[in-house]
Amino acid sequence: MADISPFSAIRPVRDKVHLVATRPYYSYKKNVLEAKLESNPFTFLHIINPEFGKTIQTKANSTERFELVKKGYADFLNDGILIKDESPRIYIYRQTTEERVFTGVIAGSSIEEYNTGKIKKHEETLSERETMFTNYLDLVGFNAEPVLLSYAGTTEIDELLSSAILARPEYEFTTTDRIKHELWILSLEDTVAIQKAFLSIEATYIADGHHRTASSARLYKERKQKGLETSKCAYFLSYLVPEKSLKVLEYNRLIKDLKSHTKETFLSALKNIGTITPLKEIRKPIKEHQFTVCFDRDYFSFELFPHLIDKKNSVNSIDSAILSDFILAPILGIKDLKNNDNIEFSPGNIPLKDIEDKLASGKCALAFLLFPLTIEQVNKVADEGLNMPPKSTWLVPKLRSGLTIYSIDE
Repeated sequence: MADISPFSAIRPVRDKVHLVATRPYYSYKKNVLEAKLESNPFTFLHIINPEFGKTIQTKANSTERFELVKKGYADFLNDGILIKDESPRIYIYRQTTEERVFTGVIAGSSIEEYNTGKIKKHEETLSERETMFTNYLDLVGFNAEPVLLSYAGTTEIDELLSSAILARPEYEFTTTDRIKHELWILSLEDTVAIQKAFLSIEATYIADGHHRTASSARLYKERKQKGLETSKCAYFLSYLVPEKSLKVLEYNRLIKDLKSHTKETFLSALKNIGTITPLKEIRKPIKEHQFTVCFDRDYFSFELFPHLIDKKNSVNSIDSAILSDFILAPILGIKDLKNNDNIEFSPGNIPLKDIEDKLASGKCALAFLLFPLTIEQVNKVADEGLNMPPKSTWLVPKLRSGLTIYSIDE
C-alpha cells in the first residue's frame, strides 16, 4: 500500500504564484540568481538566500543562516505573500513541457513506509549532506520542494485525476523556460478517494530527492526519541507521478585532465577492452552499452567487448557502472566519483554545444556521452536493494520550490 496524507499547504496567493515559485536555487548560475533576486522581491529565492546584497554574511549551512531563512519565511507569511489552506487536502499538479505532460499528486508520503522499504531508493546518500538537511528541516520547520516519487499507474487513479482536472485550476501560469504549471486543490471527497486509491499501490520509487527523504526520516527518528514528533513530521512532501510518464536522461562525464595519458595512449588502452569507431561529428550514443568518447574536435564511438559485461547484475550492467569499472577507475584512476576533483557531471538536457565549448577551451580534456537508462532499469536496481553509481540518471520533471510548502511543526 502507499500511505499518502493530505496536508494544509502553505502556498503563494494566486496573483503572485508566478513570481514566488522558483527552480531550486542551486540550479541557477550565479549571475542569473543575482538578477532574479535583484528584480523580483516576491521570489522564494529571497527566503533561501536571506543575506542577498548584505556586506556581512553568516556561514553557509550554519544555525545563524537557517534562522534567517526561518525569519524570511515568516515575513512572507506576515506580508500575505504566502497563505495557508484551512483544511488538509491533496493537490494535483500538472506540468506541461514542449515534449510531454506530467500529471501527479502532491501529498505527504509515509516515513514509516520509507523505513520499511515500501518507498524504494536506488542511490546512497552522503552522511554530511543528510546531516545538513536534517538540521535545516529541524530549524526552519518546513519543506518547500517535493520529493519526486514514481508508481505503477492504475486505471482507478488515472480516472480520478482525469475527472478532477476538468475543473478550473487554482493556479495556471507559464514560466520563461516555456513550461506550463497548473495546480488543483481537491475537494474533501476527492481527497479521500485519491487517498484510498493509493492503498492499492504496492510500492513507490524515489526518482529524485534521496537526501531530502533520508533527512526527513532521520529528523522524525530524532524527534521521536525525544518525544517531540508530530503527525505531520511522520510524512514528507512528495509529488507522485506514474512511472510511464517519467523521462529519464543520462548524466555525461567530463574529465578535466588525462593525467599520465595522452590522447593516443588513452585510445590504445580502450582498444584493449572494446571496439572504437571514429565519428565525423559529436553525437549521443544510439544504443545501450555504446559510449561517445569526445576530445577537442575528435570523436569516437566505443563499445566494450560484450563478454566483459556482467549481465546477471542489475548494477554492473548499466552504462554508468561499466564506464566506472572498465575506464574511469582502471585507466584514469577515478575511483571515487563523489570526491574526485578530476570529474564533473553534465545532465542530458545540456546542449552538446556546451560540452564542445568546454573541450575547445581546455576546461575539460575528455568527455563521455552515455545512453540513458530506462525507468525499468532504475526500478530493478531499487527492487533488488542495490545502488547505482552517483549521477546515473537525470529525471524529469524538475519541480518548483515554494509552490506548495509542507509544515512539519503542526
